[in-house]
Amino acid sequence: MPTFVIAGASLAGAKAAETLRDEGFDGEIVLLGTEPELPYERPPLSKGYLLGKDERGSVFVHPEDWYAEHGVDLRMGVTVTAIDRAASQVVTSGPAGTGTAHYDKLLLTTGASPRRLSFPGADRDEVLYLRTVSDSDRLRAAFQPGTRVAVAGAGWIGLETTAAAREAGCPVTVLEPQPSALHDQIGPELGAVFADLHRSHDVQFRFGERAEEFRPGLVITSAGAEIPADLFVVGIGAAPNDQLAAAAGLEVSNGVLTDEALRTSDENIFAAGDVANSVNPLLGRRVRVEHWANALNGGPAAARSMLGQPVVYDPVPYFYSDQYDLGMECAGLPSPGSYDEIAYRGDRAALEFIAFWLSRGTVIAGMNVNVWDVNDDIQSLIRSARQPDLSRLTNPEIPLPEV
Repeated sequence: MPTFVIAGASLAGAKAAETLRDEGFDGEIVLLGTEPELPYERPPLSKGYLLGKDERGSVFVHPEDWYAEHGVDLRMGVTVTAIDRAASQVVTSGPAGTGTAHYDKLLLTTGASPRRLSFPGADRDEVLYLRTVSDSDRLRAAFQPGTRVAVAGAGWIGLETTAAAREAGCPVTVLEPQPSALHDQIGPELGAVFADLHRSHDVQFRFGERAEEFRPGLVITSAGAEIPADLFVVGIGAAPNDQLAAAAGLEVSNGVLTDEALRTSDENIFAAGDVANSVNPLLGRRVRVEHWANALNGGPAAARSMLGQPVVYDPVPYFYSDQYDLGMECAGLPSPGSYDEIAYRGDRAALEFIAFWLSRGTVIAGMNVNVWDVNDDIQSLIRSARQPDLSRLTNPEIPLPEV
């Protein structure tokens, strides 16, 4: 009976295990996770859970008894330290010491790790990151009324933690080397919308500056400014955990390289989620996407590929964010340089609108801000690759499917 090993008890890994069973796989499934936690979803860690609105149990992908009931050998606190491709086995380290596990097929869902700062004081206890449940627990405990917070990075994690800190009554200053918020993620035009949202909640921004030193109660910036800070939160992106794959001789470059079926350069090894840098036929290039939807959908796609089913994994990248009373969904990857025009429908001043990024008249991305039940239509528009009439695209009276 075949054994499928999943290295990484993440959302992608847990959903892959679920899909294997749903598709009728009756072999052994071994799910290995470094953390002493059940597989969980990460978005609540910077949103509802961090805000204290969601219970801890709500973040887990499955109840604890689900794994035994479905014949999934979940081993928590066990790290895969090496892949022996010649012997078709992984080497592990955990509470019981070192060991090995044989595989017929192996799935890598090892995720990513926060990029870390290195400067005087960066190793102090007051410098915090956000990736795990325990990280979110520490931040939530630290966000006390009046605690002065400095945040490195005006990306999604930086801004979501900023919103949580402000809602907890903390004064916040955000340092961002780029000239705008969310510059690399959605460009300066929409980044300004989010910066203004935070300014309306008394957040201070220092664009074009980075932290160069942290002292107790103080952050020194690259411009020589002294920012009062009892706590320094770092959200400057994440790097793929592809060291295991690289050491095993798999092809890696900003993640584990896969084809459109999530197969690596070894026909018996697959990769999904944050760690996978995959060919996306829809976009016509490789992408490594760290958002929740990629883990949610990529794990099942990889599972079907492991079973030998024909798979073409070509999703429109999707993510969402909640900050204060603003909720949004975004489809596509509207990074600077990928678009030449932005069109809007709705009321931007009231923060109830849809933004469309276009390249040569074709919609490549769309974001709905406090407007709901339209993201599927936006994704369909992106997939169609057609050039819509802008007067119809920007007219809220015309349903998107009729644009």
